[in-house]
Amino acid sequence: MTGGLFFLGWFVTLWFKPIPAPYQYQLANQVDDKQLRKMGLEDWPNLKLNQYKVQADGIDKPIAEFITAEAETGKPVLIYWKNTTSEILYNLDRKPSELSILANAINRYAPKDALILAWWDTARQLKLLTGHDTPFTSHLNEPLMIPVPWLEQTDSIQTYEQTFWQSQPSATEREQFKRFSQALVSPAEEGIKMLRQLVGSDRETYVIVHVTDLYKLGFMYPEKIGVAYQNFPMTGNMHGMITQMKVQVKQNDFDTYTLQSISDEEIRAFFLSDEVSSQTLLARMLPFVDKKSPHEFELAQPIYQQGGYWVYKLP
Repeated sequence: MTGGLFFLGWFVTLWFKPIPAPYQYQLANQVDDKQLRKMGLEDWPNLKLNQYKVQADGIDKPIAEFITAEAETGKPVLIYWKNTTSEILYNLDRKPSELSILANAINRYAPKDALILAWWDTARQLKLLTGHDTPFTSHLNEPLMIPVPWLEQTDSIQTYEQTFWQSQPSATEREQFKRFSQALVSPAEEGIKMLRQLVGSDRETYVIVHVTDLYKLGFMYPEKIGVAYQNFPMTGNMHGMITQMKVQVKQNDFDTYTLQSISDEEIRAFFLSDEVSSQTLLARMLPFVDKKSPHEFELAQPIYQQGGYWVYKLP
């Protein structure tokens, strides 16, 4: 009987003991001056910057690296992400200096009481660098882009993420972000109205989108916007690269594509699957081949563009 109770207790312990996340964030070092200049963060000397490596179970080399930034009394904010695998993992690479240039422009030209609407990661970064108000101040971790074998550990991953980022989003914030993302995937005119309803007033509001938001939106709403991507090396032969992209469009019956400069050595093409996808609000706010330019977008006023970022004033 004692043995039976022992095994029962052992079983209960295993049953309720949480499975750890399949990766760990390991602090590497503080960011040096060279990295600081590369990211363009010299204008924010009071930020505390830390560099981490993402170490996955069973893999010797880090699968990614990232940098966090935090104010003296704040929580860590993801400011830079570099994937070292061949597939999309957790986040998408961006040129590090684009964000700081955008933040400086907002600090220079946007009224201090203006509201920022952007994907939660961009919103948190701009809140840190500009102080402008935004409804998204938590590390929402949506969508969760992880390898298929990790899906059964989703709960453990979410717990690990909330602990690391010291962030527990409220139900209200999650609902607001859901409304924001649904607006971006709606037909353009309807989406603009949804964004103004989300703000709930005539407050001056700027909507900031980035080309990488396309893939995140496609990940969340594949039935409403079809998105594919492919990376290309920067060889200097732009004509040959464009020919490759046209071949992809024709072979896969895609509707159009747009480009993101990842680095001086690499460029990424995002493809939209059909005309319906091309008519979503987010697609209309970004430049696509053989489509109207964002400067011709009449539903909201484009006021600034930096790299993959586009800034619109919400009517």
